[in-house]
Amino acid sequence: MPYWVQIMGAIILAISPLIGWILYQKKKHPRKKTNFGLLILVLAIAIFPVIKAMPQGAQIIGSIAMASVPAVVWGVIFYRKNPEKKNLTAITFLVGALAVFPILIYKFLWQFFPWINAFRIADFYKNDLIGFSNLVWLPVSVLITFMMVGIIEEVMKLLSVKIVDDDEIKCIDDSIEFFIIAALGFAFTENILYFYNIWIIQGSQNLFLPFVFRSSFSTFAHLIFSGILGYYYGVAHFSKPILQDEIKKNRSHWTIKLHKLFNWKKARLFHQEKMLEGILIAVGLHAIFNIFLEMNLTFLIVPFLVAGYFAINYLFEQKENHKRYGKLYVYTRNHPHSKTKIHFKHSSLKNRNLAS
Repeated sequence: MPYWVQIMGAIILAISPLIGWILYQKKKHPRKKTNFGLLILVLAIAIFPVIKAMPQGAQIIGSIAMASVPAVVWGVIFYRKNPEKKNLTAITFLVGALAVFPILIYKFLWQFFPWINAFRIADFYKNDLIGFSNLVWLPVSVLITFMMVGIIEEVMKLLSVKIVDDDEIKCIDDSIEFFIIAALGFAFTENILYFYNIWIIQGSQNLFLPFVFRSSFSTFAHLIFSGILGYYYGVAHFSKPILQDEIKKNRSHWTIKLHKLFNWKKARLFHQEKMLEGILIAVGLHAIFNIFLEMNLTFLIVPFLVAGYFAINYLFEQKENHKRYGKLYVYTRNHPHSKTKIHFKHSSLKNRNLAS
């Protein structure tokens, strides 16, 4: 059995009290709420002896504890920027954390179905090099590999948000926040796997530097890449009202010209444009970060991440610049609600504003 299957089971056990807490919040009857709360407490107490009884259980518990530190620290920092509902935050984190395992299953299947390994494409270019200077050369195969890694990871985080929060996004800031939360969950599981492998192979004495680096840089990098993708996803999410606003302001846009030329839907083109733009930027930044590590250009990582942090802050602060716009279209959607099959109406927003 692959080691990550055991870790996946341990993670599910470890987060089960959190799932219980989410369900606990929905209980209305006082007695039922008390009984359910006691059940969660007993479950939380019983979990760690069960995990410890597993092979290398102590290492798994230690790895989960270590990975929890950056998850809590970065989570608090970014949650304060745009607080969301606690149950949605928890669910998004959990789905993001579990999104790592489909990737591991995909890699596990390579040994049985080698033809599904998309990374084999990079082997065709292993003898080709890209020169950034006379001293720095990068194999094309490495560049392709890192781009594919970025695509797979960012798409999994995107799907995590789409599954949980697609109908809960009321503005672009919501989209940024949900993507950051999903990325935090993804990095949480990734860190557990890294810490566990180092602990088993190299020993606990070699954990300190990887812990500091992954807590300070790798986790933060995930949040930046996904936060930027979240911004573009939010713009695409509200592509119809945003494009209408640009038309009202007489801004020239290439989607309008294509619409006149081919009679394509303007909002649909704008939606696809922003989705593609966001994925390309997030994947590109992801690849650049990995290339810095591969080429030992670690001195560039700090300014790279600092610039990313300022970019995320700038996107959050744009809320004030688009405050009126965000309120105007907060309930306007490009597609009908998945359950009611109707679009949100401006009247519901006006009533809410009057009530407030």
